[in-house]
Amino acid sequence: AETRQLKVENTTLRQELQRRDRNASAQRPVGSSRAWTRVLEMVETVAPTDSTVLITGESGTGKEVLARWIHDLSPRAGNQFLSINCGALPESLLESELFGHVKGSFTGAVKDKTGLFAAAAKGTFFLDEIGETTPATQVKLLRVLQQREIIPVGGTEALPIDLRLVAATNRDLEDEIKRGSFRGDLYYRLNVIAIHLPPLRDRRDDVPLLAERFLARLGALRGEEPKRLAPSALEALQAYDWPGNVRELENAIERAMIMADGDTIEPSALPERVVARRAEPLVAERTFTNPTLDAVERAYILWVLQSEGGNKSKAAATLGIDASTLYRKLARYGVDG
Repeated sequence: AETRQLKVENTTLRQELQRRDRNASAQRPVGSSRAWTRVLEMVETVAPTDSTVLITGESGTGKEVLARWIHDLSPRAGNQFLSINCGALPESLLESELFGHVKGSFTGAVKDKTGLFAAAAKGTFFLDEIGETTPATQVKLLRVLQQREIIPVGGTEALPIDLRLVAATNRDLEDEIKRGSFRGDLYYRLNVIAIHLPPLRDRRDDVPLLAERFLARLGALRGEEPKRLAPSALEALQAYDWPGNVRELENAIERAMIMADGDTIEPSALPERVVARRAEPLVAERTFTNPTLDAVERAYILWVLQSEGGNKSKAAATLGIDASTLYRKLARYGVDG
């Protein structure tokens, strides 16, 4: 009994040392703002488990980066990390890629094919833009989560799988459930651990850190010393709202690296939209000098809604309120919700 206990303790110690080694060697996602730190603290808490994770946030906020970080900190880090964008493929091809298919199951299926779920054995699988899947695919994904098995397209025999699932979406899945385009049972299976990524405009203190990381990476790729940002260029980067989030920032830095003269990036090397001053007023001029609080709130809500292209979920996130609260306010102000 003592020998068995000692083996267990040795195994536990070895796993903990391996986890610490992974933590030290893996590249922690950049950011020190409070909003981002809270996200990383959550990741570091849930990563050692096998729980399913649902990452939400606007496009370009770094959902795949975070999914990889979850994998790197998990006991599955030595195995595969595979991913697929559910919105990039038609339904038939997506199902074949995920679940595999048997020979003759459809035109062009000239031999059996192993799906990505099976290929990710003992690893982590990242389903990006899961809100883009059809109800038929959602039924099959539910089986993966409930029974930990898959049936290849055209097959009849269920195959067991061992993987950790991380999903992501920029949609409000609760709204999609109300519309009937997303299954509630799948949502609750996915939403075991929910992590929301803040947009870059809510973590402006991280812009300099991210910019430095991108400059260093691009410099290394080109075999050059990384260029530095002039204070005025950095000020412009931090003042911009970044609707495309971290992805847009990375693209802006790459452009600036190319356009800059010398070793310093001036504002002139940045995209025009980043340095342009916004001239439009926040609230339209009114005939009275002291509007009521309700009038100001109504005008602001409508302005945000318009700036988000009428998307109420995005508008609610920008306003920092629940979508249900936004709907109530719109109804109170006589606006069609």
